[in-house]
This record gives sequence, structure tokens and C-alpha cells, in this order.
Amino acid sequence: MHRRRVTATFITYIGLDVHNNAIAVAVAESGLRKEVRDYGTIANTPTALKKLISKLARSGHELRFCYEAGPCGYGTQRQIAAAGHECIVVAPSLIPKKPGDRIKTDRRDANDLAKLHRAGELTAVWVPNQAHEAIRDLVRARLAAVRTLRKARQRLSGFLLHQGCHYGQKAWTHLHRRWLAGLKFEQPVHYIVLEDCIEAVDATSARLDRLEAHIEAALPGWSPAPVVQALQAWRGVAMVAAATLVAELGDITRFAKPTQLMVFLGLVPSENASGAKRRQGGITKAGNEAARRMLIEAAWSYRFPARIGRAQLIRQEKLTKPVRDIARKAQERLCWRYRKFARAGKLTTVITTAIARELTGFVWAIANQVQPAAA
Repeated sequence: MHRRRVTATFITYIGLDVHNNAIAVAVAESGLRKEVRDYGTIANTPTALKKLISKLARSGHELRFCYEAGPCGYGTQRQIAAAGHECIVVAPSLIPKKPGDRIKTDRRDANDLAKLHRAGELTAVWVPNQAHEAIRDLVRARLAAVRTLRKARQRLSGFLLHQGCHYGQKAWTHLHRRWLAGLKFEQPVHYIVLEDCIEAVDATSARLDRLEAHIEAALPGWSPAPVVQALQAWRGVAMVAAATLVAELGDITRFAKPTQLMVFLGLVPSENASGAKRRQGGITKAGNEAARRMLIEAAWSYRFPARIGRAQLIRQEKLTKPVRDIARKAQERLCWRYRKFARAGKLTTVITTAIARELTGFVWAIANQVQPAAA
């Protein structure tokens, strides 16, 4: 009887500590007893990285790279993947760390990454393609404009409060602008300050409008555009909110269950359990803050009775019946849940967080009903 010869696969794990100008490299061979060796430092350029890959590939081992997610982006991962090797981008907050370890250097970080990757203790993040990353950058530019506009309005409100000017009604309307134009000050310099504050608000508002127009124009050529359109079936989720959710969450179908998506967004309660004692606190607030904020903002709209408004009806016209049914079920349930929590005397912030958590489950359901367009 002839026995089949089994060829063992030798794996080399490479940890990369990526910085703007340099990359620290550490190598760990298969086998937990083998020591991790410091390979050295290379320049953070495509040419130097290509040379490193070629040199390590000469051994004939399977190469598995890893590095922390950071400001340098995914260029290193894409180059290594294009060369035919595995490369994961690691979530920095989920890297195991020894208590009391206060020594941090590039070499030690690379060694730790290689060792932990070999042990299988690293958590990889989802890596978007270049088109998805571009839309996400555009969405984040809009979020930055929203924060800038808020600060500009606060600066104007603070100036008026300092001068004893109180409007007393809803701000940032046409009537509010007329009231601002009619203000009188004793010091002429204050007119200059008022004009500067108003110009800052107007410039940021125009910037925000331009970015939202660019997002709308970019959606038709984006492969997840059908998912963005389907998510607009809900109350409180229009074009910008839906595009932000998809851009930040990426491929929602990679989550096997809706509870995994809730955990990813940090919408589940924190827990402290020891023995027979179990205490739950506020939500963990882990994961993507922008997507979590969009869901909580959308949850506020469910304090009103369940009904389909004109704008929501128009958004649902081109959607399939299963998607519309999920949206109708979500609206009926979430509006009922909001009123139930309100009658129980819950705080509105607690109610909207609970509604946002349940809305996450419906987001997962609709994302699994819609197929992205071909890239």
C-alpha cells in the first residue's frame, strides 16, 4: 500500500508598524516556540515594499502580513494583496496588550503584531475598495462641514448673548436673518464682528450644500447605490443619512446576525458581571460613531404616530415589495415602542437609543434583501 506524501505548508507571519516615512518589519515563522526576529526598517514607498515582498517570498513560504489601521490608509494592504499575499489591517483598539507594559517602540510594535498574528489573536477590519473609500471620504468631508457650521453658529450665538441680544424664537430662519440685520450696537466695531460671524455661517452653509450635491451626484456610479436607495424607505433616513450609513458600515451582509451589527455600532448596553451579580450600564459606544449618530438622529422621528409622509412615499416608489414591507413593519413597531417607553417614564435619550438599536436590525434586514450593482 502506497502512502500519500503530505507536503507541510510553512507560513511566515510579518508584522508591519507603518508610519509616514518608514515601516518597521518583524518576522515570525510557523511554530509558537520559534522566536520573532526583527527584520529592520524600510522606507514607506511602493518600491521598498515591493523589494521586501520579493525578498521574503524567496523562502517559498506562505506570507501573511498585518499592520494596524491608521492615518496611512490601505495603500500598503492593496499593494501586498495585488502581489498575491494575504494582508490584514488590524483594529488598534482590539489588539491584546499586557497590563503594565509601558515601553512602546516601532520595533516592539512590529514584533507584537507578528507574534499575535501567528497566534491568531488579531481582529481584522473590513477593507473598502478605492471607490468605496472615495465616497466615504466625501461623506466624512460633509460631516466635518456640519461640525464647522455648528461651531460657527455657536460663535454667533455667543457673541449675541454677550451683547444682551435675545431672539427668543426658532433660530436660523428667514425671520431670524431679518432680526440679525436690524440689530443696533453702541460700538461700531461690533457691526464688524457680527458681519464676520454671519459670513462664516453663510460660507459653511454653502460648503455643506455643495458637498451634499456632490454626494447625490456620485451615488449613481457607486455599486452600493441600490442599498442606499433601499435604506431611504424609512422615516428619518433620507439620502445623506443612507449614504453615510453605507459608506461607514461598508458591506453590511458580512455580519451574520443583526446583533453583530448592533455590537459593532456600540448600541448594546455595557455589562459588569461577577459571580451572582450582574449590572448593565450605558451603551458601549464602540465602533463607528458617525453611523451610530445617524441611527440615533433617525430614531427621533419615531416619536410621531406611524404614517407614511409624501417624501417617504416618493422614496419608496421604485423599491421592491419586500423592502417596503420591512419599512412598514419597522415604522409600526418602532412608533409603538417609542410610545410604550414614553408611557413607562423612560428618558427620551434612553428611548431614542433603544429605538436606534432596533432600527439597526431593520437596516441589516433590508441590506440582505438588496443586491449591490455591478462595480
